[in-house]
Amino acid sequence: MLGMKLAGNIFLVGLMGAGKTTVGRTLARHTGKQFFDSDHEIEKRTGVRITTIFDIEGEQRFRERERDTIAELCAMDNIVLATGGGAILAPENRQALRSHGTVIYLRAQIDDILARTLHDKSRPLLQTGNPRAKLEELFAQRDPLYREVADLTIDTSHQNVNVLIARLEQQLAELLTCPKSN
Repeated sequence: MLGMKLAGNIFLVGLMGAGKTTVGRTLARHTGKQFFDSDHEIEKRTGVRITTIFDIEGEQRFRERERDTIAELCAMDNIVLATGGGAILAPENRQALRSHGTVIYLRAQIDDILARTLHDKSRPLLQTGNPRAKLEELFAQRDPLYREVADLTIDTSHQNVNVLIARLEQQLAELLTCPKSN
């Protein structure tokens, strides 16, 4: 299904390290859509890293910036958007994602996420003495919200990105034959 054309926006949600940016870039290339990462957009707009925003302004101010950015990106057409892991915490974000495109929950096992994020200092919520406990806490809090907003859920653990994209494109094509009801 390489090069398939899908109408509308595709939004990726899931915990940090689940593969949203990697999958999003590849999916955008395969579907002819423009790719955005909400965290990268916030960094471009502010001129500083997410960790700096957390350090100086705190998580609440970061979440406000995130809501504004996601609202603007959701208003665009024909995009693939990789959201930040906590984007679904805001009801406004969940509503914007659901009403402006197809939402895909990229779900990964905690062990895989830990391996992918172990040495990544750009993850402010994981800068703790026990990153595993923090990821387990985040998963328990966010998994129900990811499931609530998702049209599709796909496991990214132990997956080659090209195999994953092929499976995802097949599921998206099937979803288009039975569109969601809002």
